Amino acid sequence: MADIAFDDTRLPARSRSYRAGAAAELLAGWVLSGPAVALMWLMLLGPAAAVIVLSFTDWTFGARSIEWIGVDNYVELAGDRVFWTSLANTLIYVAFVVPVSVFLGLGMALLIESGNSLRGFYRAAIFLPVTSTLLAMALVFQFAFHPTVGVINRTLMAVGIPTTDWLKNPDAALFALGMIGIWQAVGLNMVLFLAGLKAVPRDLYEAAAIDGADGAWERFRRVTWPMLGPALVFVVTITAIRSFQVFDTVAVLTEGGPNKATTVLLYQMYQEGFSFLRSAYAAALTCVFLGFVLLLTWIQVQLLDKRTHYG
Repeated sequence: MADIAFDDTRLPARSRSYRAGAAAELLAGWVLSGPAVALMWLMLLGPAAAVIVLSFTDWTFGARSIEWIGVDNYVELAGDRVFWTSLANTLIYVAFVVPVSVFLGLGMALLIESGNSLRGFYRAAIFLPVTSTLLAMALVFQFAFHPTVGVINRTLMAVGIPTTDWLKNPDAALFALGMIGIWQAVGLNMVLFLAGLKAVPRDLYEAAAIDGADGAWERFRRVTWPMLGPALVFVVTITAIRSFQVFDTVAVLTEGGPNKATTVLLYQMYQEGFSFLRSAYAAALTCVFLGFVLLLTWIQVQLLDKRTHYG
């Protein structure tokens, strides 16, 4: 050990070299990430910050002056009966669309995965609504929900079930829009669950068979369902966010009626901001909407994540 010499004179040079290398790496990182960061601020964070600031003002579209009014818009929002109605309608819509579309997508994925032929055809046919233009398809559903000549009421009358004017009945209109939302969401959920099923190791099924889990239900309960945890968290989160953003079908088919029965948060934002030109009030609505989406998404991710196995 005494023969080993330690050169103290080289420490400052190495330190300078290390600092120069770290600075070069930092500069290279900012150069490479700079366009993405700038685009994120330009397209996402910047507008979001502008909306938050705007919600504390009295600005209306086209006004030449703007004043800071603090939380007055939020106080007005708390006493706005239309806001609470639209919030309740949005939550009911999400509570209806999300579980039904998730479990239908899972069921279709399991059926397709268990089949031996025409898998590609079924995948494409069920995924087709995701690629369709919802505004155009809304007109098709408007005809399907027609009270006299619509295929839905015709089918119900053929089997002796009472019918209704789906889009004009306050008790049924929101659920009619929900059926359209389910129709559109099932295809994407199916594809996501198919990807999750492909990731389940085959040897787990063999191990389960050795343990006596030979039946389809036992294989699903002991292997498939636990291993689909990550896919389930993602599917539920994406479906919930998309359901909160319902707007097209409301604007085209019901315009928030009848009697505000289908007014949802996004449609109220549109009316306040573009019909009534109350831009600051619409900005406050937007902030509350984003807060609800973030809160509910965080809650459901936390609840599902505790039950999820990440292998």
